[in-house]
Amino acid sequence: MIPVQITLQNFLSYQDASLDFSGLHTACICGSNGAGKSSLLEAITWAVWGESRATSEDDVIHTGAKDVRVDFTFEANGQIYRVIRTRRRGSSSALEFQIETPEGFKSLTGKGLRGTQDEIFNHIKLDYDTFINSAYLRQGRADEFMLKRPNERKEILAELLKLNQYDELEERAKELSRQLKARGEEFDRTLESKKAQLQQQESIAQQRTELEAELNELQKVQAFDNIQLQSLQVVEHQRQGWEEQLHFVRQQYTNLTQDSKRLESEQSSLKTQLESLERLLDREAQIKAEYANYQTLQSQEEAMGALFAEFTRDRQLHQQKQQQLSKHIQGIERQLQQSQAQLEALEQQEQDIQQTLNNAGNVEAALEKLKAARQHLSNLDNLQMQVSPLLLSRQQLQTELHRTQAGIVARIEQLQVTARQLQSQSRRQPQLQQAVIEVETKIEQLDKDKIYLQRVQEKGQERRHFMERLQAQQREYERLLGELDQKLQMLQNPDAVCPLCERPLDEHHWNRVADKTKVEFKDTQGQLWVFRDQMAVSEREIQVLRQEYRSVNSKLSPYEALREQKGELAAQLQATSEVDLQIQQIAEEKERLEKTLNLGDYAPQQQSELQELEEYLQQLNYSEQNHALARSEVEKWRWAEIKQGQIKDAQKRQAQLAARKPQIQELVNQLEHKIKLEQTDSEIAREIKDLENRIAQMGYDNQRHNQIRIEVRQAQSWHLRYQQLVAAQQQHPEMKLRSQSLQEALSTRLSEKDSLATQINSIVAQLEQTANPSAQIQNLEQQLANRRRQLDDKLGQLGRLQQQSQYLDNLKVQYSEQQQQLKLVRAQQRVYQELAQAFGKNGIQALMIENVLPQLEAETNKLLSRLSANQLHVQFITQRAGKTSKAKKKNAKLIDTLDIVIADARGTRAYETYSGGEAFRINFAIRLALAKLLAQRAGAALQLLIVDEGFGTQDSEGCDRLIAAINAIAPDFACILTVTHMPHLKEAFAARIEVNKTQDGSTIQMMI
Repeated sequence: MIPVQITLQNFLSYQDASLDFSGLHTACICGSNGAGKSSLLEAITWAVWGESRATSEDDVIHTGAKDVRVDFTFEANGQIYRVIRTRRRGSSSALEFQIETPEGFKSLTGKGLRGTQDEIFNHIKLDYDTFINSAYLRQGRADEFMLKRPNERKEILAELLKLNQYDELEERAKELSRQLKARGEEFDRTLESKKAQLQQQESIAQQRTELEAELNELQKVQAFDNIQLQSLQVVEHQRQGWEEQLHFVRQQYTNLTQDSKRLESEQSSLKTQLESLERLLDREAQIKAEYANYQTLQSQEEAMGALFAEFTRDRQLHQQKQQQLSKHIQGIERQLQQSQAQLEALEQQEQDIQQTLNNAGNVEAALEKLKAARQHLSNLDNLQMQVSPLLLSRQQLQTELHRTQAGIVARIEQLQVTARQLQSQSRRQPQLQQAVIEVETKIEQLDKDKIYLQRVQEKGQERRHFMERLQAQQREYERLLGELDQKLQMLQNPDAVCPLCERPLDEHHWNRVADKTKVEFKDTQGQLWVFRDQMAVSEREIQVLRQEYRSVNSKLSPYEALREQKGELAAQLQATSEVDLQIQQIAEEKERLEKTLNLGDYAPQQQSELQELEEYLQQLNYSEQNHALARSEVEKWRWAEIKQGQIKDAQKRQAQLAARKPQIQELVNQLEHKIKLEQTDSEIAREIKDLENRIAQMGYDNQRHNQIRIEVRQAQSWHLRYQQLVAAQQQHPEMKLRSQSLQEALSTRLSEKDSLATQINSIVAQLEQTANPSAQIQNLEQQLANRRRQLDDKLGQLGRLQQQSQYLDNLKVQYSEQQQQLKLVRAQQRVYQELAQAFGKNGIQALMIENVLPQLEAETNKLLSRLSANQLHVQFITQRAGKTSKAKKKNAKLIDTLDIVIADARGTRAYETYSGGEAFRINFAIRLALAKLLAQRAGAALQLLIVDEGFGTQDSEGCDRLIAAINAIAPDFACILTVTHMPHLKEAFAARIEVNKTQDGSTIQMMI
């Protein structure tokens, strides 16, 4: 990924900034701490992957802004792409992905944010984690790998190589193995339990036979007792009818007694009310006189209330006018205070202006020095304009040469990978042929099993149809058996009639009908048992067929997978036949490219042009460092121009203040006079005086008003007595009539009561003449209930035995099925145990790390030789001998580790003994080697390198070597960006991106 252009709007410290990377190869991003250097790089990761150092997504939005937008254009795999990511505060993000075509940018945006992010990954082949661990060397992470313990280094390396996915696979395999082990143990316990239960089948069959015989005897005795109970229940029914009639008459007698008492009580209460009304009517004259006095007092209280309301309104209006006058005067006083404050501020400004005017002499001298510095800078700028195109041409030529070389190296590496893959395919040809034969054999066997499965299915359908016919016949015979049982119950009655013609039966015909019905009942019952036996046999056959169907069907489960595998193997076998020719062609092309690379005879025209440019640049003798010092000198004296403008502004301001000060003083005097007038001679003051006179003339007496209220409350009781008097005059005649009607009703109730007493005596006499069969009925019902419980118990036992018998039949089938399942579970458990070992730290992960470390070591030493002038060498050691006694030293156990051995001219030393500069060079080399390795494993070319704050611990010589190393590895990269805040390092780079922090946010300026 090579940056082309980036535009930021409201991103972190930036409000509106844009940067064009075109033509940049090696550049320095410089600025003071906190200016926004790292934020510029964070914008790239946020635009492409939506990731940054911000805690929450809204934190990337500039303080005070509502939304953020980053527009990033870059080159990858020979194509130009553009990513536009936006976000509104408190809302979701939006993402757009485009590719450049001859007609302009074309959208590649997917469905939703996740779909578009997947499209970006598919095109650049680089995710966020790989980018920050390869192309982006972030602050404070250069020594992270070295400072860890050996075992922790392996964990970091595994994390960088994304081997943690194998840890997840290991845990999943272990968890599945544990689950299968527990399931197998559960199967063992279940099988033992079922085996013990199946041993009870013979004893259950014998118990069923004994219970059926006992049930027949109990049913015969129960039928005889039922007939005897019915005859006794008829007698009891007649007696219950008389008892119910007696209860009804007694209830009526009780109701009349209660009604008579109620009438007597009501008549007594009515008499008391009449006496109370007559006493109230005797005081009629007194009540009317007191009521008239109450009305007079009430009129006086209403008049005083109206006067009180008018008094209250005037008092409230007086208070409002007072508040209005006070508020108006306070407003004038605030104006007065503001004018006085302005007057004091003008005096303070006059003092400040005088101090500024006193420095005019120093400013004039500084202006002369600024003029001379600008003349020198102008001369250097003219020389730079002449040199800049040449530097750009040199950089372009170097970039073209490096790209040509990188293309040749990448093609050679690609040919090597392709050759290894083709050789692996060629070696697999005999294995593929054998695998095809084995798969075809398995498919033929499964085809036979499919035919057998179809026959089992047809046999099962035939058995199910037969069972449906048996069930229909069983229901018909059960209905017929119920009808015959009902006939036998009817024949138990001594007065039974013929079930067919409904004529009375004599003893001879009764015996014939009963015998015939019993024979039919027995034959029907026997036929029903035959059907049940046939159904049980068919059910067992169906269970066996189901078990066979499941067994065969489970064998057929891999059928489709085998057919797909056969097709894949055939395609692979076909592809291996053309491998040998491809391997030969690749070897020839690789030999030709390696020869070109060793001789360096690629791009001869560019090499010639580059040499001519280097000679001409030496003749011009332009120094970027002198140019930077001239700029610093101009910046040093630029303050004089600012001070000169401040002096001119101070002179103008002094004249303005002198004209304005008398005006403010006059306004203060006017406001003080206005406050005095408002307090004594304003319209509101006169209104307040009129209201005070009116309240004094009103003559309202609050004490008199309260006295009238008290007298009204005391006389209010006579108003209630007057209402009671009026009601008594209306109720007295009605109560007289009600008393007479109550006396007549009481006489009627007493007469009816005597008639009911005679009827009760008659019914009691009839009950005494009839015997009570309740005791006999109760005994018979008790016997029948006990026998019915015995029958229910026996039937329940028989049902349970039948269920147990059927359960054991099903259990036998389940026992066989679970034995097969147990074998399958144990086989799967062994598979997952082996997978857990393969996915573990000592399996695939250890093998991958062992394969990666030699490549990492070679790349590290290649870079370290440039940084240390061939003085330092690094070696990675993955195993060392453990601590053992002398006797066991021969058989010492090796311990897995990741030790880093560092050697220099004085020998091998610990990493901690090296100075800060040397340690950083080692860290930088290892970190850069890891970056190249990760990018290669991700399938992407490492074209961009970002070094964030990499020079803090280096001395002058170390910085020069680092810069030289960056220039040396520059051909390996299309763009290298270095971030630093150290001023003396800026001049070491031909191109600089200066970042400054202002009140309007961070700004970006390209300096070439």
